[in-house]
Order: sequence, then C-alpha cells, then structure tokens
Amino acid sequence: MKFARVLVATTAFGLAVGAAHAADMANDMTLVSWGGAYQKSQNSAYTEPYMAKNPGVNVVWDESSAEAVAKLRAMNEAGNVTWDLVDVVAADAIRLCDEGLAMEIDPDTDLAAAPDGTPASEDFGDLLVSDCFIPQIVYSTTFGYRTDLVGSTPPTDICAVFDLKAYPGKRALEKRPINNMEWALLCDGVAKDKVYDVLATPAGQEQALNKLATIKDQVVWWSAGADTPQLLADGEIVMGSTYNGRLFSVIEEQKQPVAMLWDAQVFDLDGWIIPAGLPADRLARIKDFVKFATDTQRLADQAKYISYGPARASSAPLVGKHADLGIDMAPHMPTDPNNAKNTFLYNYEFWADYRDDIDAKFQAWLAK
Repeated sequence: MKFARVLVATTAFGLAVGAAHAADMANDMTLVSWGGAYQKSQNSAYTEPYMAKNPGVNVVWDESSAEAVAKLRAMNEAGNVTWDLVDVVAADAIRLCDEGLAMEIDPDTDLAAAPDGTPASEDFGDLLVSDCFIPQIVYSTTFGYRTDLVGSTPPTDICAVFDLKAYPGKRALEKRPINNMEWALLCDGVAKDKVYDVLATPAGQEQALNKLATIKDQVVWWSAGADTPQLLADGEIVMGSTYNGRLFSVIEEQKQPVAMLWDAQVFDLDGWIIPAGLPADRLARIKDFVKFATDTQRLADQAKYISYGPARASSAPLVGKHADLGIDMAPHMPTDPNNAKNTFLYNYEFWADYRDDIDAKFQAWLAK
C-alpha cells in the first residue's frame, strides 16, 4: 500500500514538471496551518506577496495543523485529499513521509538557491530532517507568566510550573504528551541527557505522568497556540506553555503584563509538507508557491511579524526590525544567547517512533 502511494506521488511529480510553467495551473490553494499570530505572519510574508505576483490565485486557510496526521490518514483512506500544503512540526513530517502520505522533494530542484548561489540543500543543511520536509522556522515551546500574579520573586526555573506553593493558580499545558513529559521528568530529577532514554520505557512514562498528576487539577489544557496567550491576557492562569512567537505577540504587541520564562525552552522545527497524490495542476501551483515562499527573503520577512528564527542560513543576516513596532527582532528569537542559556533539544525522531503509543497513554490518563 505504501509503495502504491509513493508511486502515485512520483507519477504526479513527473507530470507536474511540464505543467509547472503551463497556463493550466490550479488557481485555488488550500493551506493548512495553526491559526493566530503565526498564520498571520505566514499570510503577510508569503501568501499576500504571492497573490500580488499572481493575480487570480485564491488561498483558503485551514487551521487544522494540530490534527494534520489523523486528517491526512483519513483523506488518504477516502481517496480525497483536499489540502494542497500542510504546515507541520518535524516529527509529524517524518511520520507522514514514512507512511507515504507526504511527497518527497528534491531541495535543489524544488526550492530556490540562496542569493549567492548556495544550493538549498546546503542553505537549509541539517534542518532537512526528512525527504518530505520543507523547513520554515526554528521555534521553541516555552512558558509565559503574569508578572502581576507571581509575587516579588518571578519564576526563573522550569520547575516553578510544578511548584503550587510558591506560585499558586492555574497553569496551561498543551493537551498532548510532547514537552509536558520531558519537563515532568526534568523536574522529577532525571538528567537532561537521559530524558529520552527514560521516556522510552513504560516505567519512565509512568514517572512523567505521576509528576504531571501533582498539578493536574490546576491545569487548563490547550489545543490551539492562541489559547495560552488569551488565558494570560484574561488573567485566568498564572503561567502557561505555548510557542515563543505567540508570547512575543501578547507581550510586545498587546502590551499585556506577561513575561517569558525561557528556562528549558524546547527547540523544534516547523515547515511544510506537500500531500502525496495531488492532481498535476494543483501540484504545479503549490510547487510554484513553495519555491517562492521558502526563498531567502521570504523566510527573513516572516521574522518581521513573529519571533521565530528562519530556517535558511542565508536568511538570518536579513532579519531586521518588526514591521509595525520597529523594534529589533534578534533579541526576541529563541536562539538569542541570552534566551538560550538552558535549552532542551526536542527529539523529533523519538516522537516519530513513540508518538502514537504515548499519546494513547496520555489521553487515557487525562480521562481519569
């Protein structure tokens, strides 16, 4: 079955080579992303300039990236893939590629070279973690906290999340095991370099869930990246996890009494996959868009709107000031030395292998 899906994708790819410059490229594109400030930054940096360059092209956004794997599986089973381009984290890209649900790409053919001629494969380098993955950003999942609700000693350590005595009140955590399990083990005494070894065992998984159980009745579980910033802005939680760019928005753009807790921020990659098996006209259009949207300038432009690091080496020197606020964006990036003193490196290969099993345990634990 996997071979058949790959064969379909390969055939469509071959047909699209000739169609890419033809007049019969599809003009409608359905792009899948995460909503909120991140999707807004994509729209400003990628889709609006592309539509200005290509009059008549219509972009429809779907905010289902959190459910992308399950929905693409269902679309494939039904033989009706309605999405043209899907924004996913690296671990999900690996899973979708392994299952034949995402199309393999050739970076040096399908992506633009750097302005100095450096091939895309070199410019993206190690961030090309899958044959199907088209990187966009380096981001982190970290915590924001209400500066007016933490007393005179603001939190500086990730384990403040588990300290209900020092920091009473509701917390927000994502409604999935990723990151939560790692933080729980770190705050239960597991050394950073042993976390994934421990988490690979049933005993380690129970250890993480038991640590999370100590704050479970004080947790608001979120599914959308915009949830925690809103909960913080409304004063409904004292601290909560989300993507660093969402916290940048609530702090710098909305001027809410919120600050960042960078300790043990989890670095990760986010990017596009092209679903396997698209018709030739849709594939031609989306490949044209991807080549435009992931060039050096476009990735640097996204950093004008949100504090995520661009995935291309050639884009980093072009990161400047926020498009509206006029502030220097570099100090707000998760990779800034002042913010990256104690980072945790997300292991996307681990989660590609263990995600389904640990997800099932986590959801069963939540339901107790």
